[in-house]
Amino acid sequence: MEKMNKGKAAEPSAPPRERLLEAAGELFYNDGIRATGVEAIAARANTTKMALYRHFQSKDALLAEWLRQVIAGYWRKFDAIEAEHAGDPRAQILAWAAFFADDAGAWSHRGCPFINSIAELPDREHVGRKLIEEYKQGQWRRLAGLCRAACLASPEGTASELMLVFEGAQVAAQNRSIADAGALAQRIASAIVERQAQASIG
Repeated sequence: MEKMNKGKAAEPSAPPRERLLEAAGELFYNDGIRATGVEAIAARANTTKMALYRHFQSKDALLAEWLRQVIAGYWRKFDAIEAEHAGDPRAQILAWAAFFADDAGAWSHRGCPFINSIAELPDREHVGRKLIEEYKQGQWRRLAGLCRAACLASPEGTASELMLVFEGAQVAAQNRSIADAGALAQRIASAIVERQAQASIG
């Protein structure tokens, strides 16, 4: 996944909307949602606050669009994984595990953008929080579908176990509580898949 790193102001040659989204993503991720004001976003994007409001009704609308972009990036990655292992759902599940292992280790000290955003959005009705929760529910459904296609025992339960491992690996990698959390999560996920595969034929 694309990482949000601190950098220079956005290139003025890009369209204003793209510059605003890029700048907002960097600042929301690196500095936090609450700490980032529209003035700072406009300055990073080499534009004005007035221009920001022409493209986005509010800071929340800009945040929501950034989250949609991050979510879309994950869906594209899952599509690519499944295309690479077409017709082999078990291999697809293990490739998901490898991806999350790499993803957990690749984030900066700021960690997962979804975890960070949820922490700053206590209102369950906030559009940003809803987007994240809907994405995670969709991710679980897609993973459960792969478990079902792989003929694993209790596909819904297996998907829940795997999701818990993936989510836990991201938190552990962020707070550095476990060395090589991603690699450990991959081994645990492989063991879960193997156990459920054996249970389905037992």
